[in-house]
Amino acid sequence: MPRSHEYRIWPGNPYPLGAMWDGSGTNFALFSANAVAVELCLFDESGSREIARLPLREYTHEIWHSYLPDVRPGQLYGYRVHGPYDPDAGHRFNPHKLLMDPYARAFRGAIHWHDALFAYQVGSPDGDLSFDTRDSAPFMPKCQVVDNAFTWGRSPKPERPWDQTIIYEMHPRGYTMRHPAIPQADRGTFKALAHPEIVEYIRELGVTAVELLPIHAFVRDRHLVDSGLTNYWGYNSIGFFAPDQAYLKRNLLQDFKSYVQVMHDAGIEVLLDVVYNHTGEGNHMGPHLSFRGIDNRSYYYLVHDSPRYYMDFTGTGNTLNLDHPQVMRMITDSLRYWTDVMKVDGFRFDLATSLARVTGTVKRDAAFLEVLAQDPVLSRAKLIAEPWDVGPDGYQVGRFPPGWSEWNDRYRDTIRRFWKGDSGILGDLASRLSGSSDIYNHRGRRPWASINFVTAHDGFTLNDLVSYNGKHNAANGEDNHDGHDHNHSDNHGVEGPSDDPAVREARLTQMYNLMATLLLSQGVPMLTAGDELARSQGGNNNAYCQDNEVSWMPWSDLTEESGRMLAFTRRLIDIRRRHIVFRRSRFFHGRQIPGTTVRDVVWLRPDGEEMAESDWHNPHLHSLQVLISGEAGSRFLSPTGQQEPDESFLLILHAGTRRRRFTVPGGDDGGWKLEIASGKVNRRREMVYLPRRTFALLRRHTERSHD
Repeated sequence: MPRSHEYRIWPGNPYPLGAMWDGSGTNFALFSANAVAVELCLFDESGSREIARLPLREYTHEIWHSYLPDVRPGQLYGYRVHGPYDPDAGHRFNPHKLLMDPYARAFRGAIHWHDALFAYQVGSPDGDLSFDTRDSAPFMPKCQVVDNAFTWGRSPKPERPWDQTIIYEMHPRGYTMRHPAIPQADRGTFKALAHPEIVEYIRELGVTAVELLPIHAFVRDRHLVDSGLTNYWGYNSIGFFAPDQAYLKRNLLQDFKSYVQVMHDAGIEVLLDVVYNHTGEGNHMGPHLSFRGIDNRSYYYLVHDSPRYYMDFTGTGNTLNLDHPQVMRMITDSLRYWTDVMKVDGFRFDLATSLARVTGTVKRDAAFLEVLAQDPVLSRAKLIAEPWDVGPDGYQVGRFPPGWSEWNDRYRDTIRRFWKGDSGILGDLASRLSGSSDIYNHRGRRPWASINFVTAHDGFTLNDLVSYNGKHNAANGEDNHDGHDHNHSDNHGVEGPSDDPAVREARLTQMYNLMATLLLSQGVPMLTAGDELARSQGGNNNAYCQDNEVSWMPWSDLTEESGRMLAFTRRLIDIRRRHIVFRRSRFFHGRQIPGTTVRDVVWLRPDGEEMAESDWHNPHLHSLQVLISGEAGSRFLSPTGQQEPDESFLLILHAGTRRRRFTVPGGDDGGWKLEIASGKVNRRREMVYLPRRTFALLRRHTERSHD
């Protein structure tokens, strides 16, 4: 038995939770409402030998706590929690299992899958009702006491307004794994992401915020590890305060802070994709790693009349119980830690509908939403909801409260369907182009409530969207049954890579069309990292377990199309940055702008006549002209209240399969100049001729024009 008499133990305090070094010693505090005893286990610097087991004798407001004046940063630790093992009553205490501190700021070591990690006897006919007495410590990562001191630079948070925001979704590891300028030992870490070449590339691209896939410590599922795969995306959190060790060089938290600092120096915000809806412990047959063994009844939604089982609104086996005040506290403490201590700028909430459930029912006045709305720090952060989960009434697009932006999957599907050539969707297309006012224009919400995207980490890349009709997920080991089946994709006559120049050019043109539509729509555009380089995943539309070249950025494998796509994307982003008409702070109304004779937006047929009601439903019409006025009126105001006029633009979207003539408004050529197009555009007086499946953007030439 490890010796404990060598350590001085003082009462300490119940707050803050976790292991907090104060410069003299360390306070340990752990919440458990139903435990009967808690032991703090200290380990040697290798994490392999338990050197002390200390009872936390103080119990205040359901918090077990003690202060150890002899414990310093770097100390490794874990908990053993005593109480009833009675799954039928919702209790799963087992002191033979070492548990991770939910508030740990860092971990050392990895989960090594072994049957001892389960509280029950794996293979027993009694299943999870059996009891296992093996020590799990040899197979568990250890928590680490940290010193959070860091000297931040002078650059403040960028605090980019929503109407200037362009989001770049990226994987913190895969982004640098193939970059030739990054030392091999640094690749896949925050140190690599802070490399000057990486930062400069993102800055020159023109995006204003990076959104990192989950960086919280997460579980690599046993069945994936046993199959030689891994949980690459990281949507399986087990620690909400600690970065995953895989992304840290020499396990240094400073790496992440330095990364945030250099991004802020470049004027780029850092957003985190966070997974507070469930944990990596799975269902009732899952491992005993942290929350389950600390206080199962408090942390999880359990089936009301059968608490042996979990309510699963997430598709992962469990759902965190935000009805419990301590669980709510843990999540909000985590958010404040990442904003206050780690200086991040906002969050994208995975399956956010689960966080708005009260006793399992979705509520618009859920405590979580109200807590964030009134919090003086968190309410100012960028808050983005993935507004659905897999539970009843889980689809909540457009229903989150003011202050939130939302992933808009209706935008994704409409834009894909239009450019694929689907019929009868022009009305829906107009709504998506104009910020989805039919979804978001209520309660004072603005166009930036819509996070527009054509692709994301989950699904086809932009290149694969125009190269495959079906998914190709065999490498995932699920017989191609995983991933979406309805992708609204088009392979242009050849499934997968092609050497045919005509096919390759058609695919590149279609990628131009999709990217241009995204960046010229009202709302907040989100690009998926690699789409600007025509990255492919070989048709895999669910590469969650592919930590390899399938998912990594193709820095060392660029093509001619990569260079052309990058230049085209940069130009589009620059157009959006320079012209306020593409990032309005108010929704279009189609009405006359006060003090002028023009309307803010006019929708035109190819012949230049205004769209009639019947035109919106014409199944043979696959083209649309959008006249966007740059007149200021009361719609374009600077932060100081001054009028901020812009040029007017004509956006022509032609998804038809034949060359088409368009009549531009204004007679003769109307003073229109071609700004950018995805194909060869011919002009003849007031006529513009576009090839099949092409977009063009024309700018009205005025004295304010920037030629």
